[in-house]
Amino acid sequence: MSHQDESAVVGRLSRLDQFLPVWIGLAMIVGLLLGRLVPGLDSTLDAVQVGGISLPIAAGLLIMMYPVLAKVRYDRLDTVTRDRRLLISSLILNWLVGPAVMFALAWIFLADQPAYRTGLIIVGLARCIAMVIIWNDLARGDREAAAVLVALNSVFQVLAFGLLGWFYLAVLPGWLGLSGAELTVSAWDIARNVLIFLGLPLLAGYLTRRFGERIRGRYWYESRLLPRIGPAALYGLLFTIVILFALQGDAITSRPLDVVRIALPLLVYFALLWAGSYALGRAIDLGYERTTTLAFTAAGNNFELAIAVAIGTFGVTSGQALAGVVGPLIEVPVLVGLVYVSLWARRRLFTPTHPVAA
Repeated sequence: MSHQDESAVVGRLSRLDQFLPVWIGLAMIVGLLLGRLVPGLDSTLDAVQVGGISLPIAAGLLIMMYPVLAKVRYDRLDTVTRDRRLLISSLILNWLVGPAVMFALAWIFLADQPAYRTGLIIVGLARCIAMVIIWNDLARGDREAAAVLVALNSVFQVLAFGLLGWFYLAVLPGWLGLSGAELTVSAWDIARNVLIFLGLPLLAGYLTRRFGERIRGRYWYESRLLPRIGPAALYGLLFTIVILFALQGDAITSRPLDVVRIALPLLVYFALLWAGSYALGRAIDLGYERTTTLAFTAAGNNFELAIAVAIGTFGVTSGQALAGVVGPLIEVPVLVGLVYVSLWARRRLFTPTHPVAA
């Protein structure tokens, strides 16, 4: 594939998408500066909540999720649910491989830091149900497949998070002769986060497409309406990043070496999960779109849930909460970079017999 061809692939992204790493970097800097320089901003933002959920974060996530879920062609979801290779691979990667890899990395890199170690393990247990849709969409993955896998992860999140937390933080360390820390979190807290951060925008997106197509037709809906509401997803993403980093700005800037120690196992984790999932997708012949979806849904984590659990269980100033916040600090730029790697690999690693999205 020539340099011109690679540029053409990236050129299909909007101007906002092409410079997404720049905007995300600026959002991180703005959030850190606000948290560091504005007295009492973190406590003020954290206090604006209902039932333990930060309203600014909730607003940003809802704005981020709605336009992407409005793009999903819900009448094609049955083509995804029939693909057992994709569904089984996703379940194994998300709920067996991912938590186990993060557990191992947390103990390898942070054996002497129990708070950070516990926070990382919580991040590994919180499988991605939100921002993965953004990365998948930018990388031209299968939008309908992403919606199905996100829904599947949501169900397992409610059913398995508490049990896996108990296993990895209390049972498994004892079996291995390691000292563990028990995680206590209610199934309702997890279900509430899933319902708010996924259920509401999913319902809104479905109703928008259903009534939009019924009233004006699919062509108008996809050529006129979606381009108007689409940029709101990235605006919501940037707003969410600013708020998250403002909440922990002081902790991040005052303990840079701790941040580096937390970041190292996260970098290894994202590289292993993404590359391993991509290799698996190619090996079982999923094609570019679904291989990309499999890789991003396996590598991404639900950092908002991890942060909420860490704060609710250990406190807003705890090392566990700091580890949760460092998660998106590393995940966001790494997965944005992997979007561009995917676009490069689209023509290098996949034959034309595999259909790709325009």
